[in-house]
Amino acid sequence: MAHNALPPPSRSSLRRRLDHLGIGLAGLCALHCLATLVVLSTLGLGGHFLFNENIHRIGLLLALVVGGVAIGWGLLRHRLILPFAVAMAGLALMAAALMVPHGANEFLLTLVGVALVSAAHLMNLRAAR
Repeated sequence: MAHNALPPPSRSSLRRRLDHLGIGLAGLCALHCLATLVVLSTLGLGGHFLFNENIHRIGLLLALVVGGVAIGWGLLRHRLILPFAVAMAGLALMAAALMVPHGANEFLLTLVGVALVSAAHLMNLRAAR
């Protein structure tokens, strides 16, 4: 093996990447929520795109898949229930946000849910060290 060659990615490396991806997706979701609020309140533009339900459904689906794999894999590895419980609470809040009309309640449910899922990914990263 050459001195500069990297070893093949390990399972824990893949799980870490999924946790990082989950954190990134949570950040994009929060940015989307804030951008929607700012753009619509200041310019009144983009509502047809920013309020599109499919964006929210796809975001939740991605969060469920990435979170389920990364957090579930972490649970199997480190046996700590807290990251899993926090992630499930966050995902539940994100799902609840899809069931309320657009507005302050949806915004708060989504942001708190996203923050919890992101925190769960951070806990999962730390627990797996």
